[in-house]
Amino acid sequence: MISIPNTIEGAFVLSIIDFLLSFFIISGIGVILALLPLVNRFWKIDEAKLRRGGH
Repeated sequence: MISIPNTIEGAFVLSIIDFLLSFFIISGIGVILALLPLVNRFWKIDEAKLRRGGH
């Protein structure tokens, strides 16, 4: 495992890694949100049935 030094350079490397990982996480959330309308087409929820208390 690569060790990051406890210096200014190490803090800079760590902040770059954190910055790049945040893009991956934000992109993943964006993909999930983009897929929600497609999921809604396949799993249509009947609101009238929910109001009656049906499962």
